[in-house]
Amino acid sequence: MRIAVGGIHTECSTYSPVLMGVEDFRVMRGADLIGSEYFSFLAADGVEPLPLLHARAVPGGPVSRVAYEAFKAEFLDLLKAALPLDGLYLAMHGAVNVEGMDDAEGDWISSARSVTGPECVVAASYDLHGNVSQRVVDQLDIFAAYRTAPHIDVRSTMVRAWSMLVDALTSGNRPGVAWAPVPVLLPGECTSTEDEPAKGIYLSLPEFDARPGILDANLMIGYVWADEPRATACAVVTGSDRQAAARAAEEIALSYWNARDDFRFGPITGPLEDMLDIAEGASTAPVILADSADNPTGGGVGDRADVLKALIARRFSGALVAGITDRPAVEACFAVGTRAALRLDLGGSLDPSSVPVAVDAEVLVLDDPGAAAERQAVIRVDGITVVLAARRRPYHNIADFNQLGLDPKSVRLLVVKSGYLSPELAPLANPNLMALTDGVVNQHIEGLASNRRIGPVFPFDRDFAFEAHARLSARWQQ
Repeated sequence: MRIAVGGIHTECSTYSPVLMGVEDFRVMRGADLIGSEYFSFLAADGVEPLPLLHARAVPGGPVSRVAYEAFKAEFLDLLKAALPLDGLYLAMHGAVNVEGMDDAEGDWISSARSVTGPECVVAASYDLHGNVSQRVVDQLDIFAAYRTAPHIDVRSTMVRAWSMLVDALTSGNRPGVAWAPVPVLLPGECTSTEDEPAKGIYLSLPEFDARPGILDANLMIGYVWADEPRATACAVVTGSDRQAAARAAEEIALSYWNARDDFRFGPITGPLEDMLDIAEGASTAPVILADSADNPTGGGVGDRADVLKALIARRFSGALVAGITDRPAVEACFAVGTRAALRLDLGGSLDPSSVPVAVDAEVLVLDDPGAAAERQAVIRVDGITVVLAARRRPYHNIADFNQLGLDPKSVRLLVVKSGYLSPELAPLANPNLMALTDGVVNQHIEGLASNRRIGPVFPFDRDFAFEAHARLSARWQQ
């Protein structure tokens, strides 16, 4: 069995002014793809995996049309060269937005289908924060999505999609996809699977898998910071029985709709100043404060210095702010060297609406992995330690801090650009606070511009009724 593998994976806030280019993506090709941690499961008896191209980036603004078309053209050329194929596995996200284009995943998947032809079995894995469309569903035979947020099942979800594909090719039984859109669009921060009601809904999905005729049941939360027509929650079910799959999709969709008023933020959440009041009065440590609206892993720019400015104004000592994206500031630190003092304007290097803060800083650490875009600097500002990054990136893993000689457990207050905390940081939080800050992925979603969403959709609209109606893939209706 010859199975090609590839895809494109990132998340794009249409409210961000910062386009993503080719340089923002980590691209794996050929043997590098098979040798990566994510794709190490591809070896299977009787299977010849054909790794093509997989492009993955930290979430951000829309992808430039030039970058997207370059990746797609290379992928399609490799796909054509790999023919004939029995199967195709696409590791996608679902929330890619390309300038001047609606439904980038629909474009990518349908373009791939036009190359492989109708007999090829196509499987896709998605982030549960992706947006699905009829165009996507119509090209697929198999669909699987993450069931955890924070995402601790990325690889196991990919294995689910891959295993269904291999089983379909081995057995000769082609499955199909049913989906049921739900007019609800909520942020991931209040739909974490760590908290109810999302926790219970997602824990019920394996019960659907166990039903006759069902292979894989999924609930897609969707991506709220993309003002585009396809943005919606939905249930997506892979099955061997059309009626069973449609019925399951409708039940999952209705369970989410019925719980729509019950979703809440998991951590203590409120305006920045209120959260800082709690941090100042805390007798425990480390307090971890999430700067939610500038979260790079949600599509935020990562260059805002609002929290730092507020900490300086309070003369707060013992805080670690990780981190602020500011390449000019990083380069200025490298120019003067460690232990040097300098004046910096921090923040506002990417987003014109982000206001910089002027500081007198001492350079503590310079991290130079070899490429200027990957450099980092650690500075001290008025008793506050600040991590600066040349490239947009999160600081969600303990290794991120260890590399810089920092210990997040030893500080009074740790500030990270995040929504819900990563699995590595969450156990350290004592307590966990989330600030409703300003930025391109802010939590005041009812105030977001909705020029292109198709309504009504909750919570932007509230006075409307809903009945779940499943739709089958066009391939399953043949």
